[in-house]
This record gives sequence, C-alpha cells and structure tokens, in this order.
Amino acid sequence: MEDRIIIKAHELFMRYGIRSISMDEIAAQLGVSKKTIYNTYADKDALVEAAVDIEIRNNETECIKHSEECENAIHEIFLAMDMVHEMMKSMDPAILYDLRKYHPTAFKKFTDHKNKFFFELIKDNLARGIKEELYRPEINIEIMSKFRIGSMFLVFDTEIFPYNKTNITDVLWEITENFLYGLSTSKGVKTILKYKQQRIKNK
Repeated sequence: MEDRIIIKAHELFMRYGIRSISMDEIAAQLGVSKKTIYNTYADKDALVEAAVDIEIRNNETECIKHSEECENAIHEIFLAMDMVHEMMKSMDPAILYDLRKYHPTAFKKFTDHKNKFFFELIKDNLARGIKEELYRPEINIEIMSKFRIGSMFLVFDTEIFPYNKTNITDVLWEITENFLYGLSTSKGVKTILKYKQQRIKNK
C-alpha cells in the first residue's frame, strides 16, 4: 500500500501541482480512506517529501544514463533537454513555487539535490567538453556550472516568466542554446548544429 500511495501522490503532484491536490483527492484516486494514508504518512508534508525523493531518484537515474550513453558533452545536454521536454508535458510548472512556499523541508531537499548533484553533473560535462575540444579551454568551470544551474531554474520564476504567457520548454531551449554557443569552439558549434538538424528531422 505504501508504494501505491506514494506513486499516485507523485503522479498527481507532478501533473496538477502540490497545493491543488488534497489528501482527500489522493485517497479518492486510490479508492482508500484518508486514515489508510495517514497510517503510512503522518501528514501532507511527509507525503510531499517522499514524492520529492522519487523525483530526485528518477532524475539522477536518467541523468547518469545520459552521461554514460551520450556521444559527447554537447549530445549529453541535448539528451537532457529532450528528457525535460517530455517531463514538462505532464508537469505543472507551479510545483516548485508550491514547494518553496508551502513545504520548506521538501524544498530544501530539492535545493540540496540541485546544488550538489546537478552542480557536479554540469562540472563533469564542462570538463568533458573541454577535453573533447567542443568547449573553450579558458572557461571557468566553477562559475559556468553555477550560472547553468541558475539559468535552468530561472524559467520557474513566475514574475519573469508567467505560466499563462510562457512555454517553459521553449524558454529552456533558448537559454540552453545560448549557453552552449557561448561555451563552444568552432568544432562545438558544428556539433550543436548537427544535433539541431537531427532534432528537426525527428520531429
């Protein structure tokens, strides 16, 4: 039952946001009583934390897979962006706002993940790109890794990019392309164009 509860809660939170999904709604979707949920999770905060754990594990698994299977550093970023594109099809962009405002413990867990796992992942990508002569050797890996993290999550700032006026995937691609072109050598630019052409053909 514990697995059923958290899998359904994670699905609903991702699709509709956290604040809009009540414990009653989760219980109704599962066909169980709220008491059954509270026997496993003390409150909604505990359920949200468990859902964040699932998202973190899924994200880490996919990112590690991309880093192992990619052809090069630029290909790794294209694979990651394709993953984000698929994720955004079934994700309410307000979820991070909900986490930050209503579930600070879960939000800290997500922030720690972002600032540790993502930071190391990006640093590794930049070092690999330099070694492959796709990225300029003089770039400051530490600074650019922090910049990349900040720019990736900037799209979830509703004051800058209101959800009702913004296609988040388009914004992410625009930011990512500019990031890549800024890093790249002439060899890297050719590689970006190659993967862009492949994406157009596969649409």
